[in-house]
Amino acid sequence: MSSDTRPSLTEALAAGTVVLDGGLSNQLEAAGHDLGDALWSARLLAEAPEAVVEAHLAYFEAGANVAITASYQATFEGFTRYGLTRARTAELLAYSVESAREAARRARERGVARPLWTAASAGPYGAMLADGSEYRGRYGLSVDELADFHRPRLEALAAARPDVLALETVPDTEEARALLRAVRGLGVPAWLSYTVAGSRTRAGQPLEEAFALAAEAEEIVAVGVNCCAPKDVEPAVALAAQVTGKPVVAYPNSGETWHADTAGWTGPVTFNPEAVRNWRRAGARLIGGCCRVGPTGVRGVAEALGAT
Repeated sequence: MSSDTRPSLTEALAAGTVVLDGGLSNQLEAAGHDLGDALWSARLLAEAPEAVVEAHLAYFEAGANVAITASYQATFEGFTRYGLTRARTAELLAYSVESAREAARRARERGVARPLWTAASAGPYGAMLADGSEYRGRYGLSVDELADFHRPRLEALAAARPDVLALETVPDTEEARALLRAVRGLGVPAWLSYTVAGSRTRAGQPLEEAFALAAEAEEIVAVGVNCCAPKDVEPAVALAAQVTGKPVVAYPNSGETWHADTAGWTGPVTFNPEAVRNWRRAGARLIGGCCRVGPTGVRGVAEALGAT
C-alpha cells in the first residue's frame, strides 16, 4: 500500500474495474484552448499548465479513477523543434505526471474519496510526426530505431513515478515490440493498447498476433485497445483476455471519424456508456473513453459500472 492508503493499480485490477478518463484534447478545446499545432495538448504543458490540471480534475470529478497525462505527443524531438532544450523537455514530461497528481489532490479536497491514479501517456512515433501516421504505422524504421526513440521519453516519465505507463494508440506490431523492449527494467508497470480497425491493427496485422506479444511481458499489467471505433471494442477485449490472460484496457473514441488531411471529425457519435457492461463481461478492467469522449461520457461509464 502507498502512503495515502491506495492499493496499487495492479491490485485494483485484480479486485475489480477501474474507470479511465476521456479525451484530454477535447476537454482543453472546450475550455477555449487552440491545439492546432504539431504539439497538440502537450504544448499547454509549457504554455498553460493550469489548464492541464483543470482538465484532469474535470474527469476525476466526473467519476474517473485514472488520469492519462498530457504527454501523448510530448517528445524530445517535438519539443526541440519548438525551441526547448532537452533539460526543459524532461521537466515538462515530469510535470505532465505532476499535473495529474495535483488534480487528484484537488479532487480529494473537493470530497472525491475513491482511489485516484496517474497514467503517463506515451504515444506512438507517428504522434510526434503529427501527420496522422499513428493510424497507419509502418514508418520505415526498424524495431531498434523505434526503441531508441521511445526509451528516453519513457525513462523521463518513469522517473516521475506515475502509477502506470500508458503505451497507447500503437498501430502495429513492430512498434509494440519496440515499446516492450523500451519499457523493460524501468520499474513502473505499463499497459499496452493498440488502435485497431475491426480485427486487425491499423497496419493490418491480426490482433491475436499483436496481443500475444504482451502475454509474457512482466512489465505489462493490461493489454487492449484505444482510439478506435466503439463497435470494435467488445470482440477485441474478448480476444485480448483469451490470448494474454491479463486484464484488458479499453477506451475507444466517440465513434466519429478523424481526417488527418483536414484535421477534423465527421460522422455520428456512437459511444454508448451502457455498452461498457458488455466490455467488462468480456474481460475489460480498465474502461474509459478516448478522443471526443468528455466528462459526460465518463460519468456515464462510471454509472454503468457502478463506480460512482
